[in-house]
Amino acid sequence: MSQDMPRIVIVGATSAIATHVARRFAERHAHLVLVARNEEHLRAVAEDLKVRGASAVDLYVADLRMKAAHQDLVDRSVTILGTIDAVLIAHGVLPDQDECDEDVDKAIDTLMTNALSAVSIMQRFALVMKKQGRGVLAVISSVAGERGRPSNYTYGAAKSLVTQYASGLRARLRGTGVHVLTVKPGFVDTPMTAHLPKNMLFAAPSHVADAIVRGMRQRTPVIYVPWFWRPIMAIVRAIPERLFMRLKS
Repeated sequence: MSQDMPRIVIVGATSAIATHVARRFAERHAHLVLVARNEEHLRAVAEDLKVRGASAVDLYVADLRMKAAHQDLVDRSVTILGTIDAVLIAHGVLPDQDECDEDVDKAIDTLMTNALSAVSIMQRFALVMKKQGRGVLAVISSVAGERGRPSNYTYGAAKSLVTQYASGLRARLRGTGVHVLTVKPGFVDTPMTAHLPKNMLFAAPSHVADAIVRGMRQRTPVIYVPWFWRPIMAIVRAIPERLFMRLKS
């Protein structure tokens, strides 16, 4: 990945974590393509990045639940940037599990947004990068995808799909010059979690962004952010299913 003038696509660019990642690249004079569905918010982010040093910022407004937009997004990104150094896929929603339990359409919509759209976009950019013979493709999953918890299993199932798909894609692209990074944050203090009571396990989005940029540069396969979620989730995965089912979580 170019250190001076990177060419980066950020999908879900108005999310707190993605915005901080974009700022890190803007400070290195990146040419950025920002993707989100709220044009007003997207333009505000773009103006901030220009002030911070971005060499250029292009916008793509789309509802990423609509698969028809995915290939056009990729084609437009190639037209704008030429070679793509890196892509960060960071869009998603955190649904109310009780609502998903009662409304099947809401549950499916959550899976479409958090899982299937991410996979569709990831695969399309992977094909471009494989043809280039280079690039870093990063996707934000979650520690919630490690185990199905009663309080958020729809969200967790979506993130589990993303994690497994990224794992297979990373293996398939080995030796092509293309690297796939899976990012597994724990609790992050963002607008998406504003309704949740905060505790010492919550990380700042800027901290998560720093870890993502570092992982992209070092071509790390999987990162847990903060680091302590790796041993925590190892313990959670080791709990027998019969016991895990009794836990109130």
